[in-house]
Amino acid sequence: MSSVMRRDRGSDLANRFNRMDRMFDDWMRSLSVRRPFGLSWEWPGEDLIGVDVFRDGKTQVIRAELPGVDPEKDVEITVSDGMLRINAERRMEDKVEEDGYLRRELRYGSLSRTIPLPDGVAEPDIKATYENGILEIRVPEPEQVEREPAKIQITKG
Repeated sequence: MSSVMRRDRGSDLANRFNRMDRMFDDWMRSLSVRRPFGLSWEWPGEDLIGVDVFRDGKTQVIRAELPGVDPEKDVEITVSDGMLRINAERRMEDKVEEDGYLRRELRYGSLSRTIPLPDGVAEPDIKATYENGILEIRVPEPEQVEREPAKIQITKG
């Protein structure tokens, strides 16, 4: 009696596309290029930190996916020229042995993400918290001051 194994060709095809997608993402991360929508500026050798960016009232909220890091030792947040940069280092445990692994997809090493900030943000007002692998950065948006249009005098030359 022969054994028959059922295969779902749809999921097999989806797995191949997922692998191709991951390979393309890895390749894009290795390039020093500007990403679509101005959300990041990445450097070779760094992995991209996954983020959600949204508004909560008059606050821009950035949630970054950073499981497995110590926020006090391994994460740095800087603001410069209207850009907020998150740098992190995910360290591999020394006691992990290579032998016995059938598959290894967890990523270790340098991680980064750069997010453009609204004009006029006051850096001291930016607050960050870390809980359950999620770094949340709250950026209060500056008050919009409405100014009267300035009239420019024209002189004959």
